[in-house]
Amino acid sequence: MTLASLIQEDIDYPDTDGEPMAESDFQRKPLTYLVEALDLHFQTQPEVYVSGNLLIYYQPGNPKASVAPDVFIVFGVPKRLRRIYQTWVEGKAPQVIIEITSHTTKTKDDKDKPLLYQRLGVAEYFQYDPTGDYLRPALRGRRLNELQQYQEMSIETLTNGTLSLTSPLLGLDLHLHQGQLRLFNPLNGDYLLTYAESESARRTAEAQVQEDQAKIKQLEAELARFRQR
Repeated sequence: MTLASLIQEDIDYPDTDGEPMAESDFQRKPLTYLVEALDLHFQTQPEVYVSGNLLIYYQPGNPKASVAPDVFIVFGVPKRLRRIYQTWVEGKAPQVIIEITSHTTKTKDDKDKPLLYQRLGVAEYFQYDPTGDYLRPALRGRRLNELQQYQEMSIETLTNGTLSLTSPLLGLDLHLHQGQLRLFNPLNGDYLLTYAESESARRTAEAQVQEDQAKIKQLEAELARFRQR
């Protein structure tokens, strides 16, 4: 074992930076939705890791070199629980990051973090302003070009007024409708759901099936009585 590795083992990488997970419901609710919906969407893919507000360390030996994105996705690493994320251990940085902008984070989200994420090679960087006070429009996306520099993504306005950004890496569209951010799957035409929403939809579908079966049995019984006349 080298001296450098021994020193590395003695370094403490905290799992918290002392900052609150979200400033208010405006930030917490979309953060929860995005993490849960993406985790559920990629649940069958063992090499896709979805997390949020987890400290990412990007410089070995320097615990101060860290950032905690609101939401991030990494392709090509095992899906498992992590206390922290170290880029040199995992072998890569996240490919997609989504920041939920607030009053205290607007400058970092718009100026400081893009420079860092660009340097780390984060291919797609999105910003969402749930209150609409800091971004115009409230949804923004940037993508690394061939020079490894961020280029603004073109935003599309759909016929119903929804703003849409496409993420080729996620295979999803980010939709902003009446100020609310939702993830849209163009393959099946559905919006991604949280665990609770998915369970509610399952129960509704099961109840509908039971209702339909009861109606069929009733019709069959009426038909049988009619034939006996």
